[in-house]
Amino acid sequence: MPVTPTLEADVLRRQDPELADVLLGELDRQSTTLQLIAAENFTSPAVLAALGSPLANKYAEGYPGARHHGGCELVDVAERLAVDRAKALFGAEHANVQSHSGSSAVLAAYAALLRPGDTVLAMGLPYGGHLTHGSPANFSGRWFDFVGYGVDAESGLIDYEQVRALARAHRPKAIVCGSISYPRHIDYAAFREIADEAGAYLIADAAHPMGLVAGGAAPSPVPYADVVCATTHKVLRGPRGGMLLCGSELAQRLDRAVFPFTQGGAQMHTIAAKAVAFGEASTPAFSAYAHQVVANARVLAAALEGQGLTITTGGTDTHMLTADPAPLGVEGRTARGRLAAAGLVLDTCALPHGDARGLRIGTAAVTTQGMGEAEMVRIAVLFANVLRDGAEARTAREEVRELTGRFPPYPG
Repeated sequence: MPVTPTLEADVLRRQDPELADVLLGELDRQSTTLQLIAAENFTSPAVLAALGSPLANKYAEGYPGARHHGGCELVDVAERLAVDRAKALFGAEHANVQSHSGSSAVLAAYAALLRPGDTVLAMGLPYGGHLTHGSPANFSGRWFDFVGYGVDAESGLIDYEQVRALARAHRPKAIVCGSISYPRHIDYAAFREIADEAGAYLIADAAHPMGLVAGGAAPSPVPYADVVCATTHKVLRGPRGGMLLCGSELAQRLDRAVFPFTQGGAQMHTIAAKAVAFGEASTPAFSAYAHQVVANARVLAAALEGQGLTITTGGTDTHMLTADPAPLGVEGRTARGRLAAAGLVLDTCALPHGDARGLRIGTAAVTTQGMGEAEMVRIAVLFANVLRDGAEARTAREEVRELTGRFPPYPG
C-alpha cells in the first residue's frame, strides 16, 4: 500500500503547513538518527494507514454486538479481528484490545482484581519497576500498599527467594512480574508457584517482551499469569496502545474494568491498527525479525562491554540491555546528552544498586531498519568514542547519517 508518513504530511501541508512542518521534521529526525529507545519501534505503512483511516471518526463505546452508539457494524468486525488475532497469536482464552496504553491496561488489571488498600508485591522502582508498580506519583502508589522486591547485589538478577520471603511475610493480594529495564527472561513458572503459595493473583506486566513472545523469541507469561498486561508498540511493532490477556473465568471482570470503569469509547482506528500488527506478527518474517532483535542486542552488549562499559547482568536475553558508562568517566545523564548530540537516541535508567543512572538501550527499531550484527559493532564503537570524548559527537553524527541512509525506516 503506497501510504507513507511523507504522503500523509503532504496532505496536511495544504491544510495546515505549520503542523505539516512538525510532522515532516519528526520524520526527518527519525530517519537520520538511530532510535535506540527500548520502548520504541517503527510501524509498517499498513499500520499507519489504519491509524489514519475513517475509523478515527467512529464513536464505539462498549464491545462488539453491545455498543452504546449506532453504526458500529464495521468497527465491530475490526475489533473482532483484533481480538481473534491476539488470542491466536498468544494462545490466550480471552483478549481485550481497548486499553489506550500499557498503563491503562495495568490500571484495568488492578481494577478487576483488587480493591483500594490491598497489598501488592512488585519490582521496586530503583530496580526497574514501572510507575504503575507503586510509584507515589502514580495511581498505583496512592491506591494500593506496594511492597518492592529487588535483584541480587552481585548478578543483578531477580532474587526469587527474596520474592518468596516477601510474599510469605506480606501475603499480597497480587504479585506483579515485569520491568522496564530488566534485560533477562522472567521465570514465570517460579512467580506462579510463589503466587499460589501466597494465595495471590499473578499479574504479568509484559509490555516489553510481548513482541518477542509473539515471535517465539521469549517465553510466554500467558500459561502462568492470571492477567497479562502488554503494549502493542515496542517490539510488537504496532500502534501505541495496550492490551490484556486472561483466562475465560476473568474475562467479564476484565472487560468491565476497561469499559465502563476506567475508559470510555474505544479508539477504533487504533484497534484496527492493532489487528494489522497482530496479523503481521503471526508471520515467519516477524519470527525471524524477533530472533534478530535478540541477536543484535547480545552482540551490542558484548561489543559495548569490549569498549569498556559495564553491562548489568553480564548481557541480555531480550531486545534491551542496560549499561553503566562510569568506567569511561561519564555518568548516565551526561552520557545520554553526548550520545544525543551524535544522533544516538536512548534513555537513562536506574542501575541495580546506588544512585547513579545507567543507559537503557534497545535494538527493536534498528533491527526493523534491517541492521544486523556488523552494524551493532559499529554502533558500539561510536558509543565509546563519543563517551570518551564529547568532541567526537560531530564525527559520529556524520557516521550515523551514513548508516541511517543505508537503512532508512521507510525506504522511498
